[in-house]
Amino acid sequence: MSCPNFKNKYPSKSVFTPKDFLNYQKQRGKYPNFKSPCGVIFCYSKNLLQHILKNHKTTKVEGFSGDFYLLNESGKQIGIIANFGIGAPIACTLLEELFAFGVRIFISIGEAGCLQKHIKIGDIVVCNKAIRDEGTSYHYLKPTKYAYPSKNITEKIQKTLDQLGKKYYVGTSWTIDAPYRETIAETKFYQKQGVITVEMEAAALFAVAQYRNAQIGALFTISDSLAELVWKPKFHISDKNWEVLFRVAKRVILDQD
Repeated sequence: MSCPNFKNKYPSKSVFTPKDFLNYQKQRGKYPNFKSPCGVIFCYSKNLLQHILKNHKTTKVEGFSGDFYLLNESGKQIGIIANFGIGAPIACTLLEELFAFGVRIFISIGEAGCLQKHIKIGDIVVCNKAIRDEGTSYHYLKPTKYAYPSKNITEKIQKTLDQLGKKYYVGTSWTIDAPYRETIAETKFYQKQGVITVEMEAAALFAVAQYRNAQIGALFTISDSLAELVWKPKFHISDKNWEVLFRVAKRVILDQD
């Protein structure tokens, strides 16, 4: 059985759209009462959010699931969405709604597990493609092995890291819905293919962005390792790179032609 189950899904029109949902929210008096920022940073880590709120002035606004902040120093052109949970379905639902609201640029900043022995806890990884081992992307794009971020956004992320003098790796991530079913056999298989990281959102976000013609990029800090085929979690020490990743995301969003 393939995914999606219904083989003629792709040309068929959706029953309702993100704009329909926002119009429903407007009828309920819950429509976002602020100007759409040009870009939004997806923030999955509570450590990253705490760092942002401690070191940058923000304005908290209502209108989307989780917590939404406008970054004051950007002239409120950048939004930060956080505390909405993890995984592809919720992240993609929010991307859909934010795109319908007018956002066109997205940067996903996350923690990721590492599959390669030469990459260490705390290292920075720029994702240039993601393996579609989740379900959400297949409801947007026909089956292929990979989903891709926006080329220009990914290039700008790398250029900004270079300008900041930061070491980083570029490569493939394995996006999976089931973190407790990342098996030893799969890990060995993807290690041999040179896959760098494993996480839960990138491939799906890339697919939705492509479908909607939005711009998107993703970068990670390594928080745990599977490289030795045992789990070595060190989420508590990965926050040293948060300011770097946040600065990169800000610059990329604001540096648009």
